[in-house]
Amino acid sequence: MTGHSDSILIVDFGSQVTQLIARRVREAGVYCEIAPFQSADAAFDRLSPRGLILSGGPASVTEADAPSAPTRFYTAGIPILGICYGQQTMCKQLGGEVVVSGEGGEFGRAFVEVKDRSALFDGLWKEGERHQVWMSHGDKVTRLPDGFHPIAVSEGAPFAITADENRRFYGVQFHPEVVHTPDGGRLIANFVRHVCGLAGDWTMAGFRAAKIEEIREQVGKGRVICGLSGGVDSSVAAVLIHEAIGDQLTCVYVDHGLMRAGESEQVVSLFRNHYNIPLVHVNAEALFLDGLAGVTDPEAKRKFIGKTFIEVFEEEARKIGNVEFLAQGTLYPDVIESVSFTGGPSVTIKSHHNVGGLPERMNMKLVEPLRELFKDEVRLLGRELGLTDAFVGRHPFPGPGLAIRIPGEVTKERCDILRKADAIYLEEIRNAGLYDAIWQAFAVLLPVRTVGVMGDHRTYDSVCGLRAVTSVDGMTADVYPFDPAFLSRVATRIVNEVQGINRVVYDYTSKPPGTIEWE
Repeated sequence: MTGHSDSILIVDFGSQVTQLIARRVREAGVYCEIAPFQSADAAFDRLSPRGLILSGGPASVTEADAPSAPTRFYTAGIPILGICYGQQTMCKQLGGEVVVSGEGGEFGRAFVEVKDRSALFDGLWKEGERHQVWMSHGDKVTRLPDGFHPIAVSEGAPFAITADENRRFYGVQFHPEVVHTPDGGRLIANFVRHVCGLAGDWTMAGFRAAKIEEIREQVGKGRVICGLSGGVDSSVAAVLIHEAIGDQLTCVYVDHGLMRAGESEQVVSLFRNHYNIPLVHVNAEALFLDGLAGVTDPEAKRKFIGKTFIEVFEEEARKIGNVEFLAQGTLYPDVIESVSFTGGPSVTIKSHHNVGGLPERMNMKLVEPLRELFKDEVRLLGRELGLTDAFVGRHPFPGPGLAIRIPGEVTKERCDILRKADAIYLEEIRNAGLYDAIWQAFAVLLPVRTVGVMGDHRTYDSVCGLRAVTSVDGMTADVYPFDPAFLSRVATRIVNEVQGINRVVYDYTSKPPGTIEWE
C-alpha cells in the first residue's frame, strides 16, 4: 500500500521461509511487505518503512557476487533486524568478517544462552537463560563490525545474537520465523513493536478504509469489470470494490464448466439477489472444454484457461463499453510465487493465471485490492465487510477449477464424475464436523484405471484421490489426519454412488515437497 508509513520492509534474499517473517510481523499487528533485494530501494521509497528485516537466503556472503542490502539502508536511521544470511550480510557490509564454517555449519535445533540485556528481548528473555532456536547456516560471523557486541551465544555460533543498541541494529543467526523457535514470533513482535516503536494497530477495519480510498483514487469516475470466480478471494475483492465505487463496478462470472456441484447457481444468487451487484453470467462451458480437448500438460491447461478468461473479459468489456479497469482477487502468495527472486529466469512452481500483465490490446489497468493479503487475512476482511462465516470460511478453490484436479485430458464426462465424488467427500466432512478444521479438501480424478469387482462383475474404472490439508496461509501445509473409519466410509460411498470410479486413495503428502493442488 502506497505511503503506509507504519510499516516494516522485509528484504528477501531468497529464503524459502521469508513469507513466514511477514506472517509473524502481521500477527504482531504491523503492516509489512516483502521486496527482493534488487527492488528493495524502490520499495523503501514507496513505503517509507519504520524498520527493516533482512531475510535468510541460500547464497554465501563470501562469494564475490553475493546479494546485499542497499547501503543507504544502514544510514537511514531506522532499526534493522538481520536473520541468518541477513545477519551475515549486515556484518560484512558494515566492516565485520564472515567465513565458511569449517565445521560444516549448524543445522536444526540448538540452544542460545543469553549473555547480555537487549531491547530485542526486553520482557522476554533474561541474562543467563537458555532458549531453543532453529539454526540453518553454513557460514558464520567471526568478527563483528564496530559498535556491535554479542548478546547471546550457541554451541556453534559465538555470535548467535548480536546488537548495536545505539543504531538499533540486531542480527540473529537462527530463524525466529519458524515454529521450531518457540519464542521466535514474540522476538519479531518485540522488534517491530518495542524497538521500531510501532503501535501494532494494523487492523482489517483500517485496511478496509485505506483500500476504499485507494480504489476511489485509482479508479476515479472510471468503470471496473471484476472477474468473479465464485471463490472467497474474488468475492471479497468484488464486495470491497463495490463498497468503494458502487455501480461503476460490473462483475463478470465466467462459467467455464469446471466448477463444483451447484456452485454456479450459488454465485449468481449471492451477487444478484443478496448484494445487488451488477453481474454478467457468461456460460462458456463449451468454449473451455473444446479448448482443453487433448491438452494434458498442467501448465498448458492453466495458460489456456487464463488466456481464455482474459479473452472473455475483453469481449464482455467491449459489450459494457468504456471499461478502463479489470479487478482481480490476486493474493500475496500468488504474487510471491509468480515473481522471480533473481530477477532473471526462475523456476516457476506453477503459473497463476490472475497475476501479471494483461495483453496490451486490452488497454485496461489492474485493480488488485487484495494483493498485499494472505488468505486468512482475506477471510478477516470478508467478515469485516459483512460476508457470512459460511461463505468466507469456504475452502480455497483454484481459478482453473476442476481442470487441475483432473490430471490428463479434461472432458465433460470426467468433470461430472469428479463433481459427484467431490460433493460426497465434502458432505461427509461437513457431517463429521470437520470442515472448519481443514484448510482445503477436495477429490482428484486420476488418469489411472484399475480392476475392481462390483457384485459378480469385473470393472475397469478410474481411481479417485482424496486430499485434505491444514494450513494458515497456503504457503506450507500438513496432511489432515482423518480417522481410518472416516476414509473407509467416504471410499465406500464414492465407489457405490459414482459410476466410473472403483478405487479411492488418500494423499499423505505435505507442502513442501508437494503442492496442495495436484497440478
